[in-house]
Amino acid sequence: MIDHMFGKITLSIIKPDAVQKGYVSPILYKIVHAGFHIIAIKITELSKKSATKFYAEHKKKLFFESLVKFMSSGPIVSVILKKENAVKDFRILIGETNPVHAKKGTIRNLYATSLEKNAIHGSDSNQNAIKECLFYFSNREIFF
Repeated sequence: MIDHMFGKITLSIIKPDAVQKGYVSPILYKIVHAGFHIIAIKITELSKKSATKFYAEHKKKLFFESLVKFMSSGPIVSVILKKENAVKDFRILIGETNPVHAKKGTIRNLYATSLEKNAIHGSDSNQNAIKECLFYFSNREIFF
């Protein structure tokens, strides 16, 4: 299990909008330059079923169907990142969910175009980081 990494890892997803626009390399560069280590990475596409499962906590929210449709609309890049205080530091690096409110120089400030098409996902808690990493990667795929 990866429980021994609690507090030291987070999941990032470069979303379909950013992949389509060719922002994968500059986003990964910014992440690594901020001191994160890439532990696992893969390009994949979410089915609507998988997106529904991953975002189940939002099922009763108005944006849920649109989110599922968007996240299953094209390739994504899933990344496990390692760093002390990974979740907190990564949330600062990516900026506010709504890019209009994201601080200058954050990933969402630089690459997002709307609240929905906000370029990148980051785990919101240490508990969710573990759960989300295991959603996208098996224990065998995680080499740390």
